[in-house]
Amino acid sequence: MRVDLFDFALPAERIALRPAEPRDAARLLVVDGDGLADRGVRDLPELLEPGDVLVFNDTRVIPAQLVGTRQRGDARVAIEATLHMRAGEDRWLAFLKPGRRVAAGDRLVFGEGGNACLLGALEATVAEKREGGEALLVFDLSGPVLDEAIAAVGHVPLPPYIAARRAEDARDRDDYQTVYAREEGAVAAPTAGLHFTPALFERLAARGVVCVFVTLHVGAGTFLPVKADDTADHRMHAERGQVSAEAAAAINAARAAGRRVVSVGTTSLRLLESAAAEDGTLAAWSGATDIFIVPGYRFRVVDGLMTNFHLPRSTLFMLVSAFSGRERMLAAYRHAIAAGYRFYSYGDASLLWRAAPA
Repeated sequence: MRVDLFDFALPAERIALRPAEPRDAARLLVVDGDGLADRGVRDLPELLEPGDVLVFNDTRVIPAQLVGTRQRGDARVAIEATLHMRAGEDRWLAFLKPGRRVAAGDRLVFGEGGNACLLGALEATVAEKREGGEALLVFDLSGPVLDEAIAAVGHVPLPPYIAARRAEDARDRDDYQTVYAREEGAVAAPTAGLHFTPALFERLAARGVVCVFVTLHVGAGTFLPVKADDTADHRMHAERGQVSAEAAAAINAARAAGRRVVSVGTTSLRLLESAAAEDGTLAAWSGATDIFIVPGYRFRVVDGLMTNFHLPRSTLFMLVSAFSGRERMLAAYRHAIAAGYRFYSYGDASLLWRAAPA
């Protein structure tokens, strides 16, 4: 499909630079076959039925943005690396900036003069140079020691549309993390989950809504623009995830009983659709997925999707267009812009119900 079919104009003032306070005070636009309804995230329990299943991504964001230098002989060049997928105990795939100044075999030094570890700075070798500024970095440290060093010198990798307008600060360490984050490894937050609070979880439980947790480590590829003119020519970067046997059983039981499965975020949805069998059933699953969902995709598991508002021409706006219909989503976004909804990672949310197959 043509990428320009998913374009729309978004005023810059609609981009949220901070989250709502408290988190569940955000607005919620409900999109279904009956039209649009302006609600709030706190209304979510009454919008669901007892026995419905909410599926959350419990990945935890790490400070994956590293600033340092490329060292080649006596020559030094400032370099920035955004880790996006772990490839081993001592190695990560990363996007480098400026990528053209780095070659295989170069040494990179991060956190010079800091407290990365007892040995001093955090160092890595560029093992492979790939397309689009991507590289495979092999660090001198490994395992938990490497994780501690990254945590010591790394920065929260704020989305480009926020980072371009303000610097990361101490608030982001908490704001850009869900209250239920558990499994470390994400470079970007599963942002629909940022709206949930302990009080909202209590009200969902009182309503009889079942909460299930899966893990997909969101990579920096989620922020990459679609440069191709046609969706068929765009390559998604892989992300690693896991569905436990317990989560699979809970979702299968809900579907068998005719209850709805609602993904909190596009990451949970992509993981479930990657793990599902053709008939929509799930089993324990782990691995990497690069699933790219565009209109025409047949959804196998998910009935509803709670998600934030996405960038024009992005893979995520293509996904919600596949889920609820392109024209319906374009109309919903026009309404959201006119009504003052806040967009992107720190913005408001929407609750989408799946469109009937054409």
